[in-house]
Amino acid sequence: MTENFPENAVEIDALSKTYVVENGQVATPALNRVSLNIPTGSFFGLLGPNGAGKSTLINILAGLVTRTSGVARIWGYDIEQNMRAARRSIGVVPQELNVDPFFTPRESLELQAGLYGVPANVRRTEEILSAVGLLSKADVYSRTLSGGMRRRLLVAKALVHAPPVLVLDEPTAGVDVELRRQLWSYVQELNALGTTILLTTHYLKEAEELCDQIAIISEGNLITCEPTSTLLQKLDAKEMIVTIGEVLSSIPHLLKHYNVELQSPQQLRFCYPPSKTDSGKILNSIQQAGLNVNDVVTKEVELEDIFISLTTPKVSDDIDSRN
Repeated sequence: MTENFPENAVEIDALSKTYVVENGQVATPALNRVSLNIPTGSFFGLLGPNGAGKSTLINILAGLVTRTSGVARIWGYDIEQNMRAARRSIGVVPQELNVDPFFTPRESLELQAGLYGVPANVRRTEEILSAVGLLSKADVYSRTLSGGMRRRLLVAKALVHAPPVLVLDEPTAGVDVELRRQLWSYVQELNALGTTILLTTHYLKEAEELCDQIAIISEGNLITCEPTSTLLQKLDAKEMIVTIGEVLSSIPHLLKHYNVELQSPQQLRFCYPPSKTDSGKILNSIQQAGLNVNDVVTKEVELEDIFISLTTPKVSDDIDSRN
């Protein structure tokens, strides 16, 4: 990256959006003073339950929804004061498969490039179609494309003006595993070349594997915004299932001071905070109880556990009481 690039590709400060319902009453805010920065060159995840405000935030950045208050900048450009520059700096891949059925992929990309004012001699239609695996379908009507191919076409359309920021709104919803793999491979290449990626997804495993920073919103409020590695340390919890050679009908006395349950006559399930309890001590206690260990399976905390704990207070309280 060069020094001319902004430190943050997207800057959002106290952004709010409140819709007015039909009877004139003010509804609950869809966004409530949300503030966050998306670093330039990052792969940033935006997560939240249905109705949390993710789509509203993205639509404001894309210029499809007018903010009620607050500030948002894309690549340093205010989305209202420098609207044209801001919109040239962002490409959005929407959830809906909204392609023109009577246009070919080549025509769709050429039209999109024209709308963004990209000169004909610098357009990258062939390159982009090849990159998303649609070059062989470049001249067939879009209505003949499969759902997965239409999804690729949406990605291609978002790239015609070479935006430094690419927004992917649930891009792999309803697509097969192979297409998902190909899409992520290409998007990761874009990110490696400097494109800032903003991803919303319901596949929490995807966010955990791809994103280097994650923000979680719920009911219009920002719950957390942290590096993924830091977020995964939020829950100091680990699970270990130990298979033993003996058949038990109850928990041995030497193990009762642990948070342990008898999952089956030959399986013990331990839940413990790794910062306070060493797994080696648990295994030593099992041996001291006269039991033989046949197998050990451990499970680390995952993003899904954190997501549930942060967006569902009761679950969070239960976890706190256990630790």
